[in-house]
Amino acid sequence: MITSHAPVHCPADLAEALALRAAHPEAMPLAGGTDVMVFVESGTLSPPAFLNLWGLAELRGVQADGDGLRIGALCTYTELEADARVQATAPALVEAARTVGAKQIQNRGTLAGNVANASPAGDSLPVLLALDAQVEVASVRGTRRVPMDALYTGYRKLALAPDELITAICLPARHPADVQYYRKVGTRLAQAISKVMLGGRLRIEGGVVTEARVAFGSVAAFPVRARTVEAALVGRPVDAAAADLVGADIKPIDDIRSTATYRLEVARRILQGWLAAVAAEDASSSR
Repeated sequence: MITSHAPVHCPADLAEALALRAAHPEAMPLAGGTDVMVFVESGTLSPPAFLNLWGLAELRGVQADGDGLRIGALCTYTELEADARVQATAPALVEAARTVGAKQIQNRGTLAGNVANASPAGDSLPVLLALDAQVEVASVRGTRRVPMDALYTGYRKLALAPDELITAICLPARHPADVQYYRKVGTRLAQAISKVMLGGRLRIEGGVVTEARVAFGSVAAFPVRARTVEAALVGRPVDAAAADLVGADIKPIDDIRSTATYRLEVARRILQGWLAAVAAEDASSSR
């Protein structure tokens, strides 16, 4: 059972939360708690205090953000799956949300919590990279946005100041020529921690790839873009052979769930399969 007697700060609104964050940067932010409580229970995490954000209305809901979307930090996976705007803008993110744990976890776990947890195996993270998402963070000093591509600086390390809180995840509008993709490979089909994940987005105009985003999870210290692969894809029709370059971009390790060799080969194969399917569909639609 959980035996932590750490104090819990319960702000009434976001302004109070930011003030408490500034005064108590050592306090662990707490949203859905689906990861934090596991760590506390196992004894691997023992923060001196908690900052409970769950009651903050300002951090809930999905809103228009220009032509894109602003997803509040407390938006759960279940809410993401059900939101028609998210379905239209980021179908790959909806697919990722469906793979997170069981329904109980999806009902309580939050997208921003997945981002803040900074696990290399975070289910949503490769998709957010592929979608060029930005993370909105706030402090008593103001608000700023950090590109997902610049958020992680090392294993479970984020480019945030000690007094900052994640307040939203922001998605750009979906381009009509974009194709999105998500694939998770685990030990089983459901309730599994990933061995390899792929998040992808291709913009295909006139039969040519004009923009490519290919991102992987569980293959490095933090989720990464496969920039060598991306560069090989742009400026030509979709070519599945670009998947053979993935070894230049990812550095998987051996661990309890898998081996580096397996992860590298699976990453190559799932990317190759997606690219081949997109190429075939594009060729068919061009006839």
